[in-house]
Amino acid sequence: MRRQCKEVKIGNVIIGGENPVAVQSMLNVPIKNIQGNVEQAIRLEKAGCQIVRAAVPSLDDVKIVSAIKNAVAMPFVADIHFDYRIALACIDAGVDKIRINPGNIGEDDRVRQVAVAANAKNIPIRIGVNAGSLEKDILAKYGSPTPQALVESALYHVRLLEKHDFNNIVISIKSSNVATVIAAYRLLAQSCSYPLHVGVTEAGTYRMGLIKSGMGIGGLLLEGIGDTIRVSLTDDPEKEVQAGYDILRAAGHRVCGPEVISCPTCGRTNIAVADFANEVEQRLKGYKKPIKVAVMGCVVNGPGEAKEADIGIAGGKDCAVLFIKGEQQRVLRGNIVDQLMEEIEKL
Repeated sequence: MRRQCKEVKIGNVIIGGENPVAVQSMLNVPIKNIQGNVEQAIRLEKAGCQIVRAAVPSLDDVKIVSAIKNAVAMPFVADIHFDYRIALACIDAGVDKIRINPGNIGEDDRVRQVAVAANAKNIPIRIGVNAGSLEKDILAKYGSPTPQALVESALYHVRLLEKHDFNNIVISIKSSNVATVIAAYRLLAQSCSYPLHVGVTEAGTYRMGLIKSGMGIGGLLLEGIGDTIRVSLTDDPEKEVQAGYDILRAAGHRVCGPEVISCPTCGRTNIAVADFANEVEQRLKGYKKPIKVAVMGCVVNGPGEAKEADIGIAGGKDCAVLFIKGEQQRVLRGNIVDQLMEEIEKL
């Protein structure tokens, strides 16, 4: 069951409540390269990214806001550290959300200025707590970045905003340790009613990053925790978007587009399952219907194991059995993938 929380509007996307979990990513082109950032944002939007973020380290870099806003329709989030003036400038420039930790921007009047400006334009603020940058007093209290320490830090920053009647808040608490991430978000989910941005930070390169993100994000989604997600990979951000949707689908969320399932193969396999499955995945790119397609290696277990698939094939000797909704239809010979694709188009 989905955790109940308040809704927050980020540009044209609403998270929280009963709204679908939004997939986001972050630009990784050097901020001075405006055109490179714009081109990457366009690619991300085409890949299905719903919210995009970029680091804005200086006042001069605020120009990225209008450049991205003019290029894509998806909401743009400015990631800001320490300098409240950058937050104010990004709000003036029309950013859709800012990511800033109130406790890091100095005296209370600076927090008040950011809160007042964001409230005036209905711009939400994401508080992003990271295990690698906890406040010294909290770290000293707990001895290490424990789940309790992460949550205490997050709620401390929340109070700094609430003090100025600001509650248009999204929270994230990230660690590179999957067990810490899960425990911290469980605790935070019970401690507030704000929407949660879920992710595993510094997860690593594609292989390990995908595993850790699948465990951390997927595990929390299965518990109903998470309103927007970002899969952090040391790789192309477009892969983060694809991985985000794959994790959502694996966790049982309805996702636009096809899912290809395939067997691991064994001695009974009579067709090149890996080749067939990869080709089907490639040819289904851009396909919008939410269908499940199965590529199975043999007729012994294939149709039964994939009975929940909308359509699929099970390999025979120099042929494949076509089945739809678990029911055998006919035998395919020759170019099996072409014939499968033709049947998919008929669905």
